[in-house]
Amino acid sequence: MYTPKNYQEPDFSQELLVSAPNAVLVPASADGILPDEFHATSIFPEYIKIDGAWRLIKASRMDCSVVVRDGEPFAVEARNIKKGDLVVLGRKDNGSLGIYLHASGFMSSAKDREEFAFRTSRTRETSYSMDYDSLYDLLKYERDNGYIVWVLGPAVAFDYDSRRAFQLLIENGYVQHIFAGNALATHDLEASYLKTALGQDIYTQESIPNGHYHHLQTINEVRACGSIKNFIREKNIGEGIMYAMEKHNIGYILGGSIRDDGPLPEVIGNVYECQARMRAVISGATTVIGLATQLHTIATGNMTPSYTVKDGVIRQVNFYTVDIAEFAVNKLRDRGSLAVKSIVTNVQDFLVHLKHGLSLE
Repeated sequence: MYTPKNYQEPDFSQELLVSAPNAVLVPASADGILPDEFHATSIFPEYIKIDGAWRLIKASRMDCSVVVRDGEPFAVEARNIKKGDLVVLGRKDNGSLGIYLHASGFMSSAKDREEFAFRTSRTRETSYSMDYDSLYDLLKYERDNGYIVWVLGPAVAFDYDSRRAFQLLIENGYVQHIFAGNALATHDLEASYLKTALGQDIYTQESIPNGHYHHLQTINEVRACGSIKNFIREKNIGEGIMYAMEKHNIGYILGGSIRDDGPLPEVIGNVYECQARMRAVISGATTVIGLATQLHTIATGNMTPSYTVKDGVIRQVNFYTVDIAEFAVNKLRDRGSLAVKSIVTNVQDFLVHLKHGLSLE
């Protein structure tokens, strides 16, 4: 049975924090321009001392500046800074400059750790049995008490069993939002419509004559229908990931890329608009799972803090990344998202494991 970790707030009675000055605030001189010595945020909870009180940045993300508005601190991307915004300055986060980073809020008070041990990294040799069992319990808890966001690569749609497993996750309440690109939605709809993905039968792997036209044909027909929802209705689509998303009114954000075909009408071509919409969703997420999409998962990870505030309660955000390549899953940790848990396997096997472990039929 999954039990969320209780958050331990900093001890604000410490002399260093009691005697710390208020954070230094300097107005931005122009839109999109930060003053020298601006403070940059991390994935961890950070407190800013304002008018003698320590205030938590409630919706943070990595590599943002901090702007104080009406006595509250906000994490703001540099491009969204407006002239006159009061920006927090300081490159020390130990409290001495009115900035305190609290990295140990979800750690156990006593944590055994050996100085030397084998197999501490996450590789194809790692034992994942306990990870799966923990994930089953986590997903059952989060379905009723949290908000689960999935970041999907097109490999999820290339296999008959993985598509079916993810459709069952949607239908059983384990998906609250999806981040993906044009390819995931295109090949899932191609599979529903023409039973292929990139022209290959999703079950037999047989390459269909002229199958390389199938995804282009699918995109063209979706565009002719005006939307994915209309395409599903007009073509009598009755299975698949996008079908289940539309049927159950689950939100999804499809981010565009330079190499997109088409793309589908719902794909957001402006990357900053897409990022803003993703961040608005991720700020309320309690669990994030990235499947076989290195760049999209890293992008999501970089805007996902290690915590979120739900009904006034500070909750830990659980982050998983799953890929068959060790390099892909470990790269996210190299980009500062240290709270991520990685599983090295192909996503088809991963999703079928979830289907069986959660008893989905």
